[in-house]
Parts: sequence; C-alpha cells; structure tokens
Amino acid sequence: MTERREVWITGVGLLTCLGEGLETAWSRLERGDPPVYDDKSFAPYIVHQLPAMSFDKHIPKKSDQRQMETWQRVGVYTAGMALTDAGIAGNAELLDRADMIVAAGGGERDTAVDTAIMAGMRNTNTRGAFLNERLMSDLRPTLFLAQLPNLLAGNISLVHGVVGSSRTFMGEEAAGVDAVRVAQARIAAGQSELTLVGGAYHGTRWDVLLAFELGGVVLKDKFAPVWDRGPGGGIAFATMGAFLVFESSAHAKARGAKPRARISQVLSDRNARKGGEAEASLRRQWNAIGPQIDRPHAAVISGASGFEPATSSERSVLKEIGLPVRNTGTYIGHGVDTQFMANLGIGCAAIEHGRLFAPTGSGDTGESPPGLSQVVVTSVGNWRGEGLALLERVN
Repeated sequence: MTERREVWITGVGLLTCLGEGLETAWSRLERGDPPVYDDKSFAPYIVHQLPAMSFDKHIPKKSDQRQMETWQRVGVYTAGMALTDAGIAGNAELLDRADMIVAAGGGERDTAVDTAIMAGMRNTNTRGAFLNERLMSDLRPTLFLAQLPNLLAGNISLVHGVVGSSRTFMGEEAAGVDAVRVAQARIAAGQSELTLVGGAYHGTRWDVLLAFELGGVVLKDKFAPVWDRGPGGGIAFATMGAFLVFESSAHAKARGAKPRARISQVLSDRNARKGGEAEASLRRQWNAIGPQIDRPHAAVISGASGFEPATSSERSVLKEIGLPVRNTGTYIGHGVDTQFMANLGIGCAAIEHGRLFAPTGSGDTGESPPGLSQVVVTSVGNWRGEGLALLERVN
C-alpha cells in the first residue's frame, strides 16, 4: 500500500460580509464586534450581504465581469485571492498542472423577467404559447447557460488559467464537504500535486429565499446568534466566496511555499436523519478522528446553521466531545455549499494565531486552548450531509 502524503493548505481566499480577506475576517471575529446583518432589504428575512466592492483586482476585464452573475464574480474573485495567497497566480507552468474542484449550486434567476411573465400569464388565454414566446425573447442564451454551476470552474479557468482537471459538485452543504474530501484524498494518494478547491454562494436574493422559505428554513423577524435561535431555528443566508489551494508537502517545499495548515483528514456521511442518525453519523466520524487529537491544544470550529433539528443534533455531539467550540455562522451567515471551505480558511487563521476568536453565543464553550495547534471543522447540512475535517499546525 502506498504511503499517504501530507496535504498542506498554502493559499486561502475569503470574501464574506465581514470584508475581503482572511485577516479582515479574523480581526472582526477576534474582537467580537457586533454581527453584521441586513434585516431591511429582504424583510422579514435576515441575510448577510457583502460590503460594496470592486471586482477589478482579480477580474481585471470588465467584459468578463459583465458576463458573470454575482455568484460567479464572487467565486472567480476569491479563487484569484487564493492563488495569489499561495504565490501561484500568473505562474503558467504551475497553473497548467493545477486541478480544480468546485462546489456550487445553480445560478441566479432573473427575478424581473420571472415577475413580468407571471403577471402576463394572468391576462392571456393561451398561456403555453405566451410562456414559450416570452422565454424565447426575454432570456439570452448566455443568461440561461450561466445557470450551470460548472461555468464557475470554466470562468476560473478563463480568467486565472487554472487548466488541469476540473470537477464540480452539487448538493448543498454536502457538496462542499465532498469537494474538500476528494481534493485532499487525491493529493494524499499521489493523484494530484496542486488543487484549487472552493465555492461561491449568492444567498441574498429573492429566489433563494423563496426556495428555502417553502421549507420553513429561513431566519426572519429577529436576529439571534446561531446557537440561540430556539426550537423554530432558521438560517440567515449569506453571499460569500471561499477558495483554498491544496498542495502536497513535497511540491510546496520544492517551490518554497509556506503552509497555513495541514489538512490531515476529511470525512463525510449522509443519512435519512431519522431517530438520531445525524448524531450517530457525527459520532462515527469523531471516533475516526479522535485518536489523532491532542486535547490540550485542540478546538472545534462549527458550521452549524441555526436551523433545527440539525443545530441541536450537532450541539449535543459537541458537548460529548468536550473540546472548546466556536461557531462562525453568527458573523458570516450561512453560505450552504461554500460554508465548509470558509470555515476551513478561518480554521487556518486560528492555527496561525494559536488561539480561538471570541465566543458568538451560548453554544460557544470553553476557553481558547494555549498554543492551539489542531482545529476540527464541522459541517451539518440543513437537510442532509455531515462532515468533519482535521486541520493541524505544520511544525
């Protein structure tokens, strides 16, 4: 059996409501500033919006920006941030061999067109013909094609020159976990040397809120920290992007790259969520990771969303585990497919700083361990999918 190789995270790109870049987010989290949320634009729903920004730095051509929807601009931009952080942006020799794995949902609907068509349907007796005519005339082919999630990877290839193999995962939070799991496993097994992995989500739009509100998922009326949203629960959706550069340790050393952290293990599972199955899934994953944990120097960064019963299921297992816990969703909201990668990035910052950030609610327990060197990152999907990853300091 071939010995598994070390996998390093050598670049992080992060864009959230806290601002641009990992250090910006870390500073806000560490200070414990009041959470940034928007309860007006989509009232009664509560969301986490990106601050006003320009995309020119990592998407220099305006023509490229125009043909992308917001979620693609966010993704391409954060991919550029990660490549720059890893020191490989613009390096054609490395980018020609760099693989890519993206977790993304579908693209954005044109709400104005949808509304106009629905209004027109009320005033016609030939609804089928009317609908076909409007779809032919109101939707540009590029707009339709932009709904395909794998176009995010395509645009990253075009703008940044990442032209190795490419894979796209769909499936809400579980897609993000599996994108990371596969990227880590391929490098550990010697099937890849360098992989860009990440995602983007534009959750501050009416079509997303409608889709999730039909399932009673969205946080509304009053903001509360993730752990403190009560039995009704609810998700404060966010717009965010997060990309990571994974690299074999040998490849990174050969080019003089420094690791932010080692990603030692990634586990994922999926079940029907009946009668405690989510808890059982998390326990199995913890049992696999637990023997590697140095408890005095370890902590958990939770991806809990605030929706029930998933949040309570995760909280009960974290109490059993007994490590210090911090949740990020209170501050950055929930980016579904992208949340896991964002939390891995924040986990890297915690390891680099050697400490946890400030508590964000009643479920954030324990003091920051001295000399923090291990972080377990969790993901419990709002509907399906559970995952854990272990980050470690590279000495």
